[in-house]
Amino acid sequence: MSVASKIILGLCIVLFIGIPAGGALIHLLTESWWFEALGYSSVYWTTLTWQGILGLITFTLYVTVLGVHYGLAHRLTRDRPYQFFAYSELQPYSQSLVRSISLLIIGFVALVAANNSSSAWTRAPEFLQGQSFHQTDPIFNRDLGFYLFQLPFLELLRQIFLMLATWSLVLIFSIYSLKGIFTEANRLFEPSSLERGIKIHLGLAIAALILLLGWGFWLGQYHLLTRQSGVVFGIGFTDYHARLLSHRLMSMVTVGVAMAVLVSLWRRGLRPIIIALTLFGLAFVSLEGIYPWLVQSLIVRPNELAKEKPFLAHNIRYTQAAYHLEQVQNEKYDVQAGLTLDKLQENQTTLENVRLWDYQPLLKTYRQLQEIRSYYRFQDVDVDRYRLQGQLRAVMLSARELDLSQLPSQAQTWVNQQLKYTHGHGLVMSPVNQVSTEGLPEFYIQNIPPQSRLAPQVENPDIYYGELTQSPIFTGTTTDEFDYPQGSGNVFNRYDGLGGVPLDSLGRRLAYALDLSHLQLLISDYFNSQTRIHYDRQVRQRVQHIAPFLRYDSDPYLAIIDGKLNWIIDAYTTSDRYPYAEPINPQINGNDRPASLHRLTQGNINYIRNAVKVVVDAYDGTVLFYVIDPSDPIVQTYQRIFPNLFRAPTTIPDSLRRHFRYPEDLFRIQTSLFLNYHMSDPEVFYNREDLWQLPTQVYEDQAIVMEPYYVIMRLPGATEPEFILIQPLTPNQKDNMIAWMAARTDGEQYGKIILFNFPKQSLVFGPRQIEARIDQDPTISQQLTLWSQSGSKVIRGNLIIFPIERSLLYVEPIYLRAEQAELPQLKRVIVAYDQSIVMAETFAEALTQIFGEEKTATPPPSEDSVSSASPLFDQLAQQALETHQQADAAARAGQWSRFGQLQQRLRDILQRLNQSPPSR
Repeated sequence: MSVASKIILGLCIVLFIGIPAGGALIHLLTESWWFEALGYSSVYWTTLTWQGILGLITFTLYVTVLGVHYGLAHRLTRDRPYQFFAYSELQPYSQSLVRSISLLIIGFVALVAANNSSSAWTRAPEFLQGQSFHQTDPIFNRDLGFYLFQLPFLELLRQIFLMLATWSLVLIFSIYSLKGIFTEANRLFEPSSLERGIKIHLGLAIAALILLLGWGFWLGQYHLLTRQSGVVFGIGFTDYHARLLSHRLMSMVTVGVAMAVLVSLWRRGLRPIIIALTLFGLAFVSLEGIYPWLVQSLIVRPNELAKEKPFLAHNIRYTQAAYHLEQVQNEKYDVQAGLTLDKLQENQTTLENVRLWDYQPLLKTYRQLQEIRSYYRFQDVDVDRYRLQGQLRAVMLSARELDLSQLPSQAQTWVNQQLKYTHGHGLVMSPVNQVSTEGLPEFYIQNIPPQSRLAPQVENPDIYYGELTQSPIFTGTTTDEFDYPQGSGNVFNRYDGLGGVPLDSLGRRLAYALDLSHLQLLISDYFNSQTRIHYDRQVRQRVQHIAPFLRYDSDPYLAIIDGKLNWIIDAYTTSDRYPYAEPINPQINGNDRPASLHRLTQGNINYIRNAVKVVVDAYDGTVLFYVIDPSDPIVQTYQRIFPNLFRAPTTIPDSLRRHFRYPEDLFRIQTSLFLNYHMSDPEVFYNREDLWQLPTQVYEDQAIVMEPYYVIMRLPGATEPEFILIQPLTPNQKDNMIAWMAARTDGEQYGKIILFNFPKQSLVFGPRQIEARIDQDPTISQQLTLWSQSGSKVIRGNLIIFPIERSLLYVEPIYLRAEQAELPQLKRVIVAYDQSIVMAETFAEALTQIFGEEKTATPPPSEDSVSSASPLFDQLAQQALETHQQADAAARAGQWSRFGQLQQRLRDILQRLNQSPPSR
């Protein structure tokens, strides 16, 4: 090889191997610094160790086995030239050329296999540390942990060896073909004419491949528990009586075929192999195809329910267990029509937390009133509860984050995006039920810097980590950071937290410059020994980076905890291997699920637990993983693999626990499964006699599936109000309500689900029926039409159903928005109860119209009584007007205790007025 050729070869090696390898090593180094800054170095090194072990073992195995096959094939044919190059100018170089190409292919295949095995690294420690479920499957009587922890690793091993055997056979055939071993037509079909060494080499490779196929048939019997089989998910009648047998027999047949191949090595001709392969083909067609089809067609289909009934019972029981539906508590809810103002006053906390604001119009209102500057953005509105002035209050809040894409194009410089505009500022918070006279929310927290009224004070409102924080930033530089606007100028600050990775050396700056392609780290004067780099700041990506083996909720929510802003994210342990459990359907009521839920449920998930709560500090990015369901075997397994990652439930501060919510994503999954799997009787389940569905409602003139919603209320039989997640339910293809589910979120009751069933003989209006009654009400429909014709956009909000005192109260807000504006205003509230339905300016007025006492008619005053009674009547009338105005103000402020007192005073005045004649 000439000098020029060697130089070119060296450059190619550096270009295609050296640079990628160097980049990978640098990335591993920066990753270790990132995990170290978060205090999770042990998590990083545990992950890297297992990836390295699996990758190295796989790479070594492939290189060794394929190398031995290549060497043996070359040795057995060393006296033969490569016939492929017989008439080529490359004939003199054929040996070295084939060797080089073979080694490259072997190395490439080994690298791909090593990468595949290392990417499935969790299977190895799960195999070793997997915990027991203390429950067995009904077919093989194995602990469920076998299917979730042991079986996946056995499958990984089989895949590794199967691909190795396949590539070995490809390599062997390629070498022998290039040597012309199979040139003559009869050489391939008469192995007796082959040299004994070549014959044995080929036979052993083929036998190994066949045996691995047999292993696949044996493991395949366990996979029948997690596949659809007719009407049953899991092993059904045909699987149990036909496919299990066929899988076991096929694994034995493959052993026989492999033995026939080995026997043929010492016999002339192909008779043993031909007979074995023929029997294999017949067995496969008969056992895997014809026999199950006959059983299904002749035995199962004519009497399907009777045959599948015990297997349907397994499917129901294990599906309920996989989604925690077996713990749903059933209670009766006899709807009564005896709700009065007095009973309403006994449920003041519920009334004071009736949600009048929907998150969609409220988000638009927040953006119009409180974003302040174009570069601030409210991404989402969340619902939470706080104890304010001794009372539990439901609030809606949103973080004011920085959206760099909204900066003017001239201002989108590297300095501004990486050094100046580094963080958002504060939040807005408003009660769910209070409305100003202009139809706008009343704020508990607003403005920049945040001003709190009643709500907790925010000690540090800066948001460096959030939902919109996608790009890396640098703090501790020589320039000030923009904090917030003030008047005609701006306020600047410096980050003084411990978040981010210190760039306290030239080596670290060089590593990050190469890893992130930030050349400015090496040439800019802004950096010094105090500089820190913050990246992976988007909170979901941040926690996913630390613990990718968990799945995360689509809705991180902000909470004020001890004066600090923290993001709370629900984390789930999931599996797609839970025996007999139905996977999550990608559709509900025939419609696709929200895209956000697809990320959580992708991959035929059929087991889920909300086992972990993750808390991310919005200022310094600290991430804490708290276990809230220590009984979950999957999280128990990960606790053993990563002993320094998770914190025990006993370490959760009360100030944090008070803001835990039962996650909507999980509740959506559970309720969608419960529509079918509340039926525990296999016969009822088979006939779908009691199939339910999620109700629909009208929102902005469109029919949508009703979403679960948070409320503060007192459950039947409870003494104190609590924060609850509710989902109404209706029968399939019907609009009346049949039940409602409540997931409890407070204290020791967290995670408990109660199903309140309505009597089947009574009609309870569902959301769609209430919507129809609203449309049919002449007064309401006329007013809505009038607004629409006057150029305003009428937004019919989400219908909320409030169970209260064994009754149901339906509340729907009405918003108005100008056609050319994005500022929805809450203008009316529709309230329905029993046969009454009214629309009023306030919720309090609507309640008064429905539950207010009727005034008795007053006889005309006599001539003698006019002069003496007139002053008293006028005085009482003035008092009634003032009391009504005070009650209206109390209702707008959500002060329901005072509202009730004023209503009682108003009734007393009206009764006295009823006895006093008016003046002329």
